[in-house]
Amino acid sequence: MGAASRYWKFITIDATGRRKVEEIASAKVFLKQLFREQIGQPDVGDAMWQRQLWRLLLQDSTRGMADVCLRCFISHQIEQVCVQLETQFGREHGFTRSDLFPFVLDDDSVLKEREKGGKRESNYKSLATEILQSFDPERSSLATWTTRLVKHHQELNKFLLERGVYLISNWAILNDTKRKQLQRIFSEFCRFTSVEIERACILLDSYHAVYRRDRLKSRQSLRADLTATLPESLPLRSRCLPPTDTQLQQIAQLFRAKTSQILSGESVMKELQDMAEYLREYRIYVRGGKPPEESLDEPNNREFAVSIKANIFGSTLEEREEETEFLKLYRDSFEKSLDEAVKGAIASRISLLQRQNSQASQQFLLALNLFHCQAKSMAEIASLVGLQAQYQVTRLLKLKEFRSDVRQQMLKLLRNWVLEKATAYADPEQLQTLSERVDTALDEQITAIIQQAEAEACTAKKTSVKSLFTEKICQHLQELKF
Repeated sequence: MGAASRYWKFITIDATGRRKVEEIASAKVFLKQLFREQIGQPDVGDAMWQRQLWRLLLQDSTRGMADVCLRCFISHQIEQVCVQLETQFGREHGFTRSDLFPFVLDDDSVLKEREKGGKRESNYKSLATEILQSFDPERSSLATWTTRLVKHHQELNKFLLERGVYLISNWAILNDTKRKQLQRIFSEFCRFTSVEIERACILLDSYHAVYRRDRLKSRQSLRADLTATLPESLPLRSRCLPPTDTQLQQIAQLFRAKTSQILSGESVMKELQDMAEYLREYRIYVRGGKPPEESLDEPNNREFAVSIKANIFGSTLEEREEETEFLKLYRDSFEKSLDEAVKGAIASRISLLQRQNSQASQQFLLALNLFHCQAKSMAEIASLVGLQAQYQVTRLLKLKEFRSDVRQQMLKLLRNWVLEKATAYADPEQLQTLSERVDTALDEQITAIIQQAEAEACTAKKTSVKSLFTEKICQHLQELKF
């Protein structure tokens, strides 16, 4: 009876945006008369209910009630999609299902029919109406079709983009990204080196050669399923699934043939996902979305303390208080170590450039300021520092090498601090075990900061929000009067 009730209980929102469930008594009576033998049977699926209701929708005498029953089901499915989106993205991106409901639970025709005795007068086309008008029970289930249209809803996607959520899979992003687009995005927004860009392009070409070939074959075999009438807002395409193990191996073989570099299937998967995430951040930006933000106070930054907790802290109240104290000291030291590492890396680069060319050291400081603090493009920086081309700026900054230098200095500083402070909490036997784990734990934390800086390079031109890495650079450059 619970599953059947989805066809006579209607989910909507009230004037304040709160979810409410209305039982439509006439729909309940209608269904119980129509399906008196099937009601309550657990093995009766939605497909049977929907096919019969769809046939009744085409008959004048039963059209009204069949329409109400299908709209009730659609309202339940829309709610489930919102719940799924909240579960998947809500906590990280700051929204709940209640924030999503007003965009898609916009169908009031069921309640109006009840109030007006079946005379529906409305020119507004709700999402549920769009779903019903484009649905074909011979090609899809109503649940699947509803899910698809909800996730393509324009206003819902606009809201999600503002919170940094782009509802397109990595594989769809890679599938429709052209080589020239990748070159431009990685050059102008990610500021990767020419070597890194060429490697990414070769990997993308290899992906396209395998993935698009197999996708074309699949679409040809299912061409009949792709000719359904779609709403204008919904592109005519099938879902992009993750590459199979066989496809990953074939991509690796093509990549090796072009570069002589050997990659495992797992490495191909990781590099493709990393590439897609850079492209995702770019697409979120150009669509007016919000880039991701991180803070040292977020739960991720407890991972370091958690990773060594077993070697130092126990579960008593006193030991938990010690853990909290240690974590606070660690946060302070983490930021101080980053500050010192940034200053050290800048000083090392200046010293090296001064030995080569005194003018180059001043150009480096100015370029670093323009890139990180003023979010200028490489082309803009070139003209401002007196260079002829953006590749010369890339060679001058050597951002990947600079970040690596900061990372190594920071790792050394933090490791010494952790081992020194840990002596106050751990006994000598524990310290030996702890020392073996500190490098791994710190490496993960520092890598996260560096990766955030790399990701920010894709969106630095678009947002005033700066990573901690960039803040430290700008603070130090300000001290140096740059």
